[in-house]
Amino acid sequence: MPQDRLAVGREAASAAAQLTLEYFQTARFAVERKADDSPVTVADRSAEDLLRKTISAAFPHDAIVGEELDDKEGSSGYQWILDPIDGTKSFIHGVPLYGTLVGLLKGSEPILGIIEIPGLNERVFAAKGEGAWFQQGQGDLQPCQVAEIDSLADGLFLTSSFSGFAQRGAEEAFTQLRETAFVSRTWGDCYGYLLVAIGRAHLMVDPLMSIWDAAAILPVISESGGVFTDWSGKPTVEGGEGIATTPGLLPSVLEITGPFSERR
Repeated sequence: MPQDRLAVGREAASAAAQLTLEYFQTARFAVERKADDSPVTVADRSAEDLLRKTISAAFPHDAIVGEELDDKEGSSGYQWILDPIDGTKSFIHGVPLYGTLVGLLKGSEPILGIIEIPGLNERVFAAKGEGAWFQQGQGDLQPCQVAEIDSLADGLFLTSSFSGFAQRGAEEAFTQLRETAFVSRTWGDCYGYLLVAIGRAHLMVDPLMSIWDAAAILPVISESGGVFTDWSGKPTVEGGEGIATTPGLLPSVLEITGPFSERR
């Protein structure tokens, strides 16, 4: 993994995340609805624009795909996947559990992931083969490590959306996960994946995801010793869904999600 791309990715994610704080918990923006009825703000678009400018200045031949702006083609074999505000609903309600996501693919392989949580001044980042790292504020980098448990009855289960389970006809899967887990909470979006990566939570399940939600997540979870898969157990960022957990829990989780893996 070229260290220069990791450095630029971290710089871009940090700057974009800080930009969102200029709007966070203020009344200085309007909330629009996109075609899929999801919300978007000037903060989303401004942060993605900053991400793109920073990355393109350093690597003009890299492709860029983002949630809010048009795709940029490239010829280098690298493709950046951007989500300027993952958790816009949290953002617009003044809840600090949103983040900025930067992922990088080489060909079709996710090789780099960065999660910035500006409202908490926390971040995790990972590059393939180089581990994953957690930082609070300007503190020392700490290696990420998923928790070592093998029973969900001892674990914390997180999700971003109750309604997403219903939308795909998988309410039963949500009920089984909630009733099996020791604790269930909706500390979701990318913050939930950060919690799994550093071992505070044990399972994060999303019934609906886009590639810009997932591309940064797989490297972070994998390099933390965990697994990120679709509901059938395939490691992918293009499955339209996600499971992040510790290896010991994955088989029992797939027993619950597997029967619903085709329902989307």
